[in-house]
Amino acid sequence: MSLTGFCIAKFAPAFRNAARPALMAAAGCLMAAAAQGQVPASQSTTAPLAAASSAPAASWVTVPRLQGRLQAADLGLVINTADSASVTVGEYYIAARGLKPEQVLRLSLPVKPTLTREEFERLRQAIEAFFGPSTQALALAWAAPYAVECNAITGALALGFDAALCSNTCAASRRSGYFNSASTRPLQEPGWRPSMLLAAPTVEAAKALIDRGVKADGSRVQGRVPAGTAGLATALLLDGPDAARGVRALLYPPSGLPPAFKVDLRRAALSALPGAPRLLLALAGAEHPPLRPAPQWLPGGLGDHLTSWGGDLQGTHGQSTALDWIASGATASHGAVSEPCNYLQKFPHPQLLLLHYLQGATAIEAYWKSVAWPQQSLFIGEPLAAPFAPR
Repeated sequence: MSLTGFCIAKFAPAFRNAARPALMAAAGCLMAAAAQGQVPASQSTTAPLAAASSAPAASWVTVPRLQGRLQAADLGLVINTADSASVTVGEYYIAARGLKPEQVLRLSLPVKPTLTREEFERLRQAIEAFFGPSTQALALAWAAPYAVECNAITGALALGFDAALCSNTCAASRRSGYFNSASTRPLQEPGWRPSMLLAAPTVEAAKALIDRGVKADGSRVQGRVPAGTAGLATALLLDGPDAARGVRALLYPPSGLPPAFKVDLRRAALSALPGAPRLLLALAGAEHPPLRPAPQWLPGGLGDHLTSWGGDLQGTHGQSTALDWIASGATASHGAVSEPCNYLQKFPHPQLLLLHYLQGATAIEAYWKSVAWPQQSLFIGEPLAAPFAPR
C-alpha cells in the first residue's frame, strides 16, 4: 500500500498568543498548535480559536515507511504483587501473549493513583535492573498508579520525571524523539522504552481488552477482510460545539483513503459516535464523548478525546476518561493526567496515529509516535494489537 503524496511538518514550540493558536510553517507544510498558557482544555467556549481565513486547507502529512513492528518477545510486563487485580490480569496476559519468565517483573507498589517521585524512582530502578537490552517496550498490568505527581507514569518512565513541569503544567514539555519515527527498536532509538497500562474498569474488562488485542492481530490484512462495503472499517474524525477541546480538527486530513486500506475515513459530527458501525478509530474533542450506545468496535480499535483530565482514570475531575473508551470496547486510548492546556503537541496527532497504524504498527507504537510532547500522556490498552500487520 503506497503512502505517496503525503507531506510532514515537524512540530515547533507554540507561540504565545492570547487570541488564537499559532500557525506554524516548517518543511513547506502548515501545522497548527495551541498557544502557550492560552486555554485550559477543561475550559469550554464557543469562541473560535483560529481564524478560518488563515487556517490551511486540510491536507495529508507523511510518515516514514515502517519496516517491522514490536513483537511479543520485545515486550516486558510489570505486575504489582500488592494488587490482586494486577496479578490476575498480568497472569492472563502472560498466557495470551506467550511471555517468558525473563519478560515478567513482579514487584510491590503502592496501590494509589499518584506516586511520589521517590516511589517512582524505586520503580524505575527496578525496571532498569531487571530488563535487558532486548526489552523494547513495557506493559504495566494495573489501572493505578497512573501518575507521578503531575507526570503520567508512562511519560515519566520514557522521558524521565520532570519536576519543573509541575510548577506550570500548561508549559511546553519535553519533546519525544520517538515522534513520527521509523524506529522499531525504541530502546536503541530514541533510547527509552514506551509503556502502556493494561487498564480497564474491572478484571473481567481487562481480560476482554486483552482478548480484543490478540484477536486484532492481522485481522485487517488483505485476504482476511470481507469484500465490499461489509469489509470497510470506519474511522471517525469528530467535530463538536466545544471550540477549546476541538482544536485538533486543525490537523484532520481530507476525508477518504485509498481503497486498498478498506477504511472509510470520515469527518462527522460528535453525534455519529454512539453505535457507530465497524469502528476502527474515533477522535473527538469533548468533556464527555457520547459512548452510549457503545460503538461497534472492531478488534484493535483506537479512541480518545482531547480534554484536560482524560488520564485521571478515577474521574475525580468530573470528565470522561480513557477508561470510558476501553469500557465501550476500544483496544487502546490516551489521556492527560494533569492540565495540559490545549497544546496540540500534547495529544495524539490524528494523521500520524492512523497512518502508522495502517502500516502495521502496534497500538503502543502508533499512539506513542503520534504525540510530540508525551510527558503528561497516559497510554492505556493492549500494546501489541496490530490489525494491519501480518501474523
